[in-house]
Amino acid sequence: MKSPNRSSVRPRSVAKKARASAPTGGGGRRAKLKSDAIADIFHRFAAENPEPKGELESVNPFTLLVAVVLSAQATDAGVNKATRLLFQKADTPEKMITLGEEKLREMIKTIGLYRNKARNVILLSHKLIEEHGGKVPRDREALEALPGVGRKTANVVLNVAFGEPTMAVDTHVFRVANRIGLSNGKTPLAVEEDLLRIVPPEMGVHAHHWLILHGRYVCKARRPECERCIINDLCLFKGKTV
Repeated sequence: MKSPNRSSVRPRSVAKKARASAPTGGGGRRAKLKSDAIADIFHRFAAENPEPKGELESVNPFTLLVAVVLSAQATDAGVNKATRLLFQKADTPEKMITLGEEKLREMIKTIGLYRNKARNVILLSHKLIEEHGGKVPRDREALEALPGVGRKTANVVLNVAFGEPTMAVDTHVFRVANRIGLSNGKTPLAVEEDLLRIVPPEMGVHAHHWLILHGRYVCKARRPECERCIINDLCLFKGKTV
């Protein structure tokens, strides 16, 4: 994510009026942002980075699906290091089956849980051929029926491969959404549902990418870099450092 441009930040006196929708209630729920502040946040993200991209490398929907399956409990950088050579050899379900589980394990052994992931990749390759003509389906239910594919993986594939306005809630999105006041969700599904409801429709395709990148490079888990955050005047995080 590019370095924030502080010149785009609204004066605090203006932003303050639009910020919180309600104080923390008796049930202990945190304040949430008002709709105009939410729109402002995503417009700032869009101005800074109009075409955000996921950091997993792929060459087609199948390799994207495989990369996301491999990325569970692993870093994108670690997955990319393993898949660059893999995808040169096997970029279709047919080629992956020809490669075989044993060779696949060897090529991805630097990734955590590689044995189970290799098994799932071979199984999902078979299922794609048998049930979908070797193509990655543009359907949530069909995607989630594939071995190793859960809701988050399906959301990433639907979004990146097919341009659907889905919200893939990973650890960064979950943390940022709760921290800045977009959601009070206690589960990834609850956060996803909140984001689908509040994100401006025209921002839906890119929204989860902006939140991931913001969480990865600015709003970090241990020490958020609030001093260079382009939304620090809107954020409701009580622990922010500016």
